[in-house]
Amino acid sequence: MDSFGLFQDILELVLSLENVYLLLVGASSSHSGIDIPAPPGSKFIAVNDGEITFRQFLGAGGYTITLSFGHYRVSYCHCDPHFIVNVGDQVKQGQVIGCVGPKNVYGVKGNQYFDKDGNPTNGATTGPHLHLGFRIDGKYVNPLDYF
Repeated sequence: MDSFGLFQDILELVLSLENVYLLLVGASSSHSGIDIPAPPGSKFIAVNDGEITFRQFLGAGGYTITLSFGHYRVSYCHCDPHFIVNVGDQVKQGQVIGCVGPKNVYGVKGNQYFDKDGNPTNGATTGPHLHLGFRIDGKYVNPLDYF
């Protein structure tokens, strides 16, 4: 199976697990994109050939990588802060571009997100996962409609 086929299988699994996951971790379902449960360090891939156009801490999204191609922007949120891609990198579909980050991150200037114990979190999250946001011409759409 190719990487994209594997990605499609994972997304189908997410459809059945997402509501259970949201209930378990207490996440809100009132946000754009999908949450893919995964342990810290899990690798994720580029969904298409494109350019890395963003790579830094982004408030509620925590450490975020954005892949751009044509009119499309795909944001991978709550990443590991030890990025393996840089802004301007050209990547290929199926290429590993990052890893799921930890729940807690320290030393991030301006981070306004904390867990119930007062520890700073990787954006608005109650646990490690990959949030996948998909935009066409700047408007968020359901990623599952395109994979």
